[in-house]
Amino acid sequence: MNIKPQLEDLRLFCIVARHRSFAETAREQGISKAVVSKRIALLEASVQEKLFHRTTRNVSLTAQGEIVHQWAQRILEDVDLMGEAISREKAAPAGLLRICSSTGFGRSRLAPALSELARQFPQLEIQVELFDRPVDLVEEGFHLDIRLGQVRESHVIKRRIACNRRVLCAAPAYLAQYGTPHTLADLQSHRCIPIRERDQDFGRWELHGPAGIVAIKVSGPLSANNGEIVRQWAIDGHGIILRSTWDVSRDIAAGRLIPVLPQYFQPADVWAVYPSRLSVSARVRVCVEFLAAWFAQNGMHDD
Repeated sequence: MNIKPQLEDLRLFCIVARHRSFAETAREQGISKAVVSKRIALLEASVQEKLFHRTTRNVSLTAQGEIVHQWAQRILEDVDLMGEAISREKAAPAGLLRICSSTGFGRSRLAPALSELARQFPQLEIQVELFDRPVDLVEEGFHLDIRLGQVRESHVIKRRIACNRRVLCAAPAYLAQYGTPHTLADLQSHRCIPIRERDQDFGRWELHGPAGIVAIKVSGPLSANNGEIVRQWAIDGHGIILRSTWDVSRDIAAGRLIPVLPQYFQPADVWAVYPSRLSVSARVRVCVEFLAAWFAQNGMHDD
């Protein structure tokens, strides 16, 4: 077998695999769907294997496509890292940097930081995607995940870039109507507003307090998978929430929300998480160092 695939065809193949769509890939790349199909056909001819199952509604990798995808990701990463190594001493970091984070934090805190990063390093091509679900960095092709809370994977590198904690709070109107809880057990008889965080079990709050770590099951008539919605519902007086200090500090200062059981909290530090293969990447290193400095200068200190 004489396999000589072109690097750009491998790159396009990885994008199709990520989107599971020829049309979406064409839109992202600014080319026609016919061009995408032609280049994938050339790649399939070069490896002499069918790489995708294609229907009118779905595109998925074949068994051989999965193998090619794994190798293509490694090859493209190695080529990019080689370029960085060659130019490290004479040029600023350049190239594509795909970053993911959670929706609320990404919009309010990460986006302004990346705006300044792009200003300082104009040769970087920064792509950001926001999710309120766990992300597989390698499978989904991300270089960096800016994550709040626990990092459970053992095969990634993590660096804490800011301190943060989640606190309990509620609106004055809610507390006036339903009373203020005085113990964690009281929460079980209150209207709580659980959220589906990327690092949490839904409806189960694990809190640090004077007696150590305590887990409690909470419930209420409202729940969501978006922090901005949950915060607004709390301000509207619908219940008690467990939210990051970065999200509710202004509301607490303004009196829109009041801390509840302040002796309890949940650690939710901000972490930069990336695949171990990218530990030598100048793009990743510069971004992580920049974000740590940015958050420290903007009220999220890495103590």
